[in-house]
Amino acid sequence: MKKDLGKIHIYTGNGKGKSTAGLGLAIRALGYDLKVGIIYFDKGGDIYNERKILDILKEKYSEKLVYQAFGTQRMIEGKEFRFENLPEDLTEAKKALTATGEWFKQAFDLIILDELNTTVKTELLKIENILPIIKAKPEKLELVLTGRYCPAELLDLADLVTEMTEVKHYSHNGVMARPGIDY
Repeated sequence: MKKDLGKIHIYTGNGKGKSTAGLGLAIRALGYDLKVGIIYFDKGGDIYNERKILDILKEKYSEKLVYQAFGTQRMIEGKEFRFENLPEDLTEAKKALTATGEWFKQAFDLIILDELNTTVKTELLKIENILPIIKAKPEKLELVLTGRYCPAELLDLADLVTEMTEVKHYSHNGVMARPGIDY
């Protein structure tokens, strides 16, 4: 295994922090002047406030940071999530996968595919459509896949797998998702 080749990271599990870990790696990479891309699968809408900070970072790192969000807004009135798929959700997931293939043709050092892992379980995408894209990853590209329910086929391709394990979570005591902390 060559050390200078890009690796595939997977952050999965039922615990909190998968997307946050990906964003932390993105910040570190930007600090080293690497070109970073983030594709959000199934995180459409305007409730994900980390994008406000990404927009500020894009002002300073305009040539080094690109992100695009796909999906429809699934949070209803800031309280609960809609889990059933609408036809638009399926279309958006396919667009995100197509964008991934296009971004692989560009000169990125790191690409984060946020919530890609979850798309198979939620039936937005089929693993047989995802695998050829992931296998086409450029050799030097560092690739991060986040989301719970990571399919075994993706785990097999990974060089690094971190499983976030929930030990305790306030949601079990009726605390709803909180702005700035949970989304």
